Amino acid sequence: MKDSVRILGHAVHPMLVVFPLGLLTTSVVFDVIHYATGDWLWSTISFWTMTVGLIGGLAAALFGLMDWSALPAGSRARHIGSRHAIVNAVVLVLFAVSWIIRLPAEQMNAAPNALAFVLSLVGLAFALVGGWLGGELVERFGISVLGRTNVDAPSSLSNEADRSSWPGGTGMSA
Repeated sequence: MKDSVRILGHAVHPMLVVFPLGLLTTSVVFDVIHYATGDWLWSTISFWTMTVGLIGGLAAALFGLMDWSALPAGSRARHIGSRHAIVNAVVLVLFAVSWIIRLPAEQMNAAPNALAFVLSLVGLAFALVGGWLGGELVERFGISVLGRTNVDAPSSLSNEADRSSWPGGTGMSA
C-alpha cells in the first residue's frame, strides 16, 4: 500500500511497533524476575521499561491510524485494521492502568501488587492477538508492502490462504 506514512521508502508504523511490543513484553519478564528473586531493582526496571513501551505504543498508534485511514472503506483490510487498533488500544489501556497502580510502589522501591501484574499479563495476551492481526494486515493483505496490496484477501485461517491469489503471487511460500 503506497499510502502509508514512509521514511526513506519504508512504512513507519511497522518500524515503530517493535518497540512497544518488545518493551511491554520485557516489562512482564522483569516482573517475573522480580518475583523470582525478590530484588526490587527488577520491578523498577519493569516500571521504566513499561513507561517507554507506553510512549512507543502511542507513537505507533498515531502512525497506524494514519495508515488505517488510507485503507478503502468497506474492505476486509480496513475491518481487520479496526480490530487490530481496538485490541492494541486495550493493550495500552491495560498496561497504562498497571503503570498507574505501580506509581506509589515505584516511589517506595516496592513490588507491583498482584492486580498490576495480572493487568500486565492480560495486556501481554492481548498484544499477541493484536500482533497477529497486524501480521494479517502485512502478510495476507500486503498492507505497507509496495506492489503486493490485496485489501480483500481471505483470512490466513481459511482454506483460501493460497498466496497464488495475490496480485503477482506465485503460490510459493517463503
